[in-house]
Amino acid sequence: MAKSLYKTLQINEGSNETEIKKAYRKLARQYHPDVNKDAGAEDKFKEINSAYEILSDKEKKRQYDQMGDNMFGGQNFSDFSRSHGSHGSADLDDILRQMFSGGGGFGSGGNPFGGGGANPFGGGTHQTQNLDIETNVTIPFIVSILGGSHSVSVNAHRFDIKIPAGVKSGEKMRVKGKGHTQGGQVGDLFLKITVASSPDYEREDDDIVKIFELPLSIALFGDKIAIQTLEKEIKLKVPQNTKNAQRFRVKEMGAMNRKTKVRGDLYLKANIILPHVDDLDEDLLQMMKEKLPKV
Repeated sequence: MAKSLYKTLQINEGSNETEIKKAYRKLARQYHPDVNKDAGAEDKFKEINSAYEILSDKEKKRQYDQMGDNMFGGQNFSDFSRSHGSHGSADLDDILRQMFSGGGGFGSGGNPFGGGGANPFGGGTHQTQNLDIETNVTIPFIVSILGGSHSVSVNAHRFDIKIPAGVKSGEKMRVKGKGHTQGGQVGDLFLKITVASSPDYEREDDDIVKIFELPLSIALFGDKIAIQTLEKEIKLKVPQNTKNAQRFRVKEMGAMNRKTKVRGDLYLKANIILPHVDDLDEDLLQMMKEKLPKV
């Protein structure tokens, strides 16, 4: 049974959660549109994000491991993503969500390509009693924090919407004039927001937390270290005797509170990287064996 999602992330089918996350982080950095200006890099980036969203979720991964590429009509995921992600009649995120939600896709025994069950490419999200449309949209973590433009596809039309900074999963947005049209009247589009998980950041209320790798020598003796944040590269002054998991606060670089209009903070959490013993100088290694405290 073909399982091309694993090929998309360049991992084996038996890869664990840590290996999946590591592969995603590597590929996401390689194909991020801000870094990679090659043609097709943005589509590849979206494909990688969609693959990670499925394989990082235990229930979605379980469903996919059972069905394999049959969930994509027998296509491999790359072809499926290209054929429906940019010009299909529904947003790729919506299609995948319906497949794995149990609401008419394979999760409940239906066929998302027609012939039985709900059809995620068409009217499953439309309200027949009025001209409004209600649907879901998944936005990148960075957009939820900083705000920005996000592309959605509804009624075979793709357009950009403005996402406000600080938006959370579960919030709803109204986009005027993007619903059904009938008799000269136009309905509105109501979007329920889901924020995609990030391999680098976690959100704690209005604060965000980033784990950064810290060499043992800097943890012991202190120094400045460059860290790339969502907005820019900053220089963090690390003091002597920094402990593993110690946090450093960077004021007002977190998420915007949409009610108070006050930004939270960014917390940088140290992950101390120990050197490999085989790489150490023999004299240093011998001295450490003799001098390092044993308690």
